[in-house]
Amino acid sequence: MSVGCIIQTRMGSSRLPGKVLLELKDGKSVLDYVINQLGFCETIDKIVVATTTLTEDDKIVEFCESNNVEYFRGDSKNVLDRHYQCAKKYSLSTIIRMPSDKPLLDPEVVDKIVRVFNSGSYDYVTNFLPSTTPGGTEVEVFSFKALEKSWTDAELPSEKEHVTNHIYNHKDEFRIFNVENNVDLSKFRWVVDREEDYILVKKIISKIDKEPILIKDILELFEREPELVDINAHIDKEEGNLRSAKEDDEFLRSKN
Repeated sequence: MSVGCIIQTRMGSSRLPGKVLLELKDGKSVLDYVINQLGFCETIDKIVVATTTLTEDDKIVEFCESNNVEYFRGDSKNVLDRHYQCAKKYSLSTIIRMPSDKPLLDPEVVDKIVRVFNSGSYDYVTNFLPSTTPGGTEVEVFSFKALEKSWTDAELPSEKEHVTNHIYNHKDEFRIFNVENNVDLSKFRWVVDREEDYILVKKIISKIDKEPILIKDILELFEREPELVDINAHIDKEEGNLRSAKEDDEFLRSKN
């Protein structure tokens, strides 16, 4: 049994191009921080960066080779296939999916979700169905069997782009569990998706001098400096989902 974290990454973000290699502090990039935070997890056996075969993502491969990080290159659009082929190559029985725009992911939360997954007969465990966690601290854990079933059955564009959409679109076919916080923290956001997010995360990192940086550390900072929350408070969290829904509608109409 091997628990692997697949870090999904590419250079071609439409909203913040090249964000994964943007510097956050002392020459360390967004991807550096994702990997470093994950390094404090107790439940992960292997970390693999899954990028694309596009030439622009050669930079990510160069980063991985320079930092002795294992990597996999796969389809640029079918991210579900990229994850499936990566998990298959590295013989992962349990997969943690982690997009590379979460440099302040909380390793304690990752461990908690993995332990919940291991404690029951689940196919998929997360903390955002619905979300009670800050944007940038979401975690998904699923079995290779669930990933393989999704890979075999997925048809909608969103199910191939977002890896786990097929699972929660077919809740009757999978054993799903959602972990909720005692207090809803979903109003907060420190994912790096736009310029404002990047500015906020840089400020957070400059003001918290410890490793790893946890949710409680950031909330304590916001208590002291509440104006920080306003930096990216206006961003529409549903923008990506709305785009995917439109693509699905176009796909379904083309079949009829």
